[in-house]
Amino acid sequence: MWTHLKTLLQIDRPILSAPMGGAAGPDLVAAVCNAGGFGVIPLWSQPLPEVRAGIAAIRAQTDRGFAVNLNLGFDWQDRLQVCIDEGVAAVSLFWGHDPRAIETAKSAGVLVLSSVGTAAEARQAADAGADIIVAQGWEAGGHVWGQVATMALIPAVVDAVDVPVIAAGGIADGRGLAAALMLGASAGWVGTRFLASQEAAIHQTYRERVLKAGEDGTTWAHDLYDLSWPDAPHRVLTNSTTRQWQDAGSPAPGLRPQEGEVLGHRPNGDPVTRYQSYTPIDGTTGTVEAMSLWAGQGVGLARHIQRAAEIVEELDRDARRIIAAGAATFG
Repeated sequence: MWTHLKTLLQIDRPILSAPMGGAAGPDLVAAVCNAGGFGVIPLWSQPLPEVRAGIAAIRAQTDRGFAVNLNLGFDWQDRLQVCIDEGVAAVSLFWGHDPRAIETAKSAGVLVLSSVGTAAEARQAADAGADIIVAQGWEAGGHVWGQVATMALIPAVVDAVDVPVIAAGGIADGRGLAAALMLGASAGWVGTRFLASQEAAIHQTYRERVLKAGEDGTTWAHDLYDLSWPDAPHRVLTNSTTRQWQDAGSPAPGLRPQEGEVLGHRPNGDPVTRYQSYTPIDGTTGTVEAMSLWAGQGVGLARHIQRAAEIVEELDRDARRIIAAGAATFG
């Protein structure tokens, strides 16, 4: 399936950058594309003019294809139409299933990547016409759709569909990529490792926390950071907010300690409150450490800042070496 995926996406390396809301901007997406991978930009919450501007900003830096990430739990129709009008190569659909979105994109010649959390969802998406399945394991950072770990999920999904499968969740180095490929995936979907890239548009405090975290340094919760996006399970770096919430018995929204407290402000001056779903980007002020610092369980492998291209090249090189060594050992 790698050959098929390579042809579909016109890529040289089996690596896609995850659509990390706020962190994955045009600079990161373009850098991954130029390095032979495939970048995905999250534009599902932006006004339509900003969707067009985001697409244009990537194209100013690369002539390679990329995907726009759309959230099916929110209004997606107009943003999908912008993607079609702008002739983007692909759209990445997540947070549920809507065959109308797949049909609309496909009828316009746009490739569809559909994110799932189970083999049954994968079959549903593939039957609706999705070109590529992104199987997201529970280890993933940010918003996590399913509850099955990557190691168990990938082979189940690969066996369920006849289209390329991309493995997501916990992949942060060449060993993880090699493991995903050996499980039958055609490529890896990498998010947390790219938080340690020079191109990630995150606040320095956030970046420093990523570099210091261990594999046990994250917290999964169903309704912790949910003020603008309810009923959306997610994984974040453990921080003062998560510890305070857990010490209080993990109370439900409305009963959480210091709920609504203003922690700081966005670059445009809008307040950021405790328990708000918000990615601290450059220019954010206040107590950044206490905000929603999205990260997956692969965070312990992000140990130093690199250019995104170096990360892509390293993952590809190391995965190839590991697979070759395995073949030599057992051949």
